[in-house]
Amino acid sequence: MSSRTCFGISGLFSLIEMLKQVQHDKFNKEFFTMNTLNQTFYNQNTLKVAQDLLGCFLVRKKGKKIIRAMIVETEAYRGLDDLASHASKGKTKRNELMFGSAGHTYIYLVYGMHWMLNIVTEEKDFPAAVLIRGVDLLNEKGEIVRKLDGPAKLTKFFGINGKLNGIDITQKEILWVERGNLKKRKILKSKRVGVDYATHCKEWEWNFRLDY
Repeated sequence: MSSRTCFGISGLFSLIEMLKQVQHDKFNKEFFTMNTLNQTFYNQNTLKVAQDLLGCFLVRKKGKKIIRAMIVETEAYRGLDDLASHASKGKTKRNELMFGSAGHTYIYLVYGMHWMLNIVTEEKDFPAAVLIRGVDLLNEKGEIVRKLDGPAKLTKFFGINGKLNGIDITQKEILWVERGNLKKRKILKSKRVGVDYATHCKEWEWNFRLDY
């Protein structure tokens, strides 16, 4: 084989690798902006925050490993008059974080085994939070490789437990959220899951799902 042929084949492989990188960079540009959401983002009406979180990326750092998945389902819990909220009966030792500063985690255990990840929203002393209900793990092409369609599934996969309760999620340290950049977003609204006890509040369509 001539040196010219070898150079041609080598150049072809280089071109292929370059095109792959361009495609990868295009995906990153479209889906990942790497901007960590700050307290201003969370210090808004909870219904807005719950919807704006769709398409953003939940990120977990465990040692040298980074886990990132796109948020595709959330639920809003807002105010003392929301009978589906832990805060409906007032401030307690368990729910006091809901009355705290926006942008902190509120993590609690259900059925003695499942951890629920919530992010506190709005002004201090006004109890409100967004429950992260579902995320999608994506590959470099933006294709879904795994759906974690349930709050317990995602906390188990991400290694989220009570030890992370109350941390500042606006700091890029252990757990944070990065802004996404989906150009097309369709949000589906429905009643919240498992709140039949909440009388008239169970009818509120405060469950939000991303259709993309």
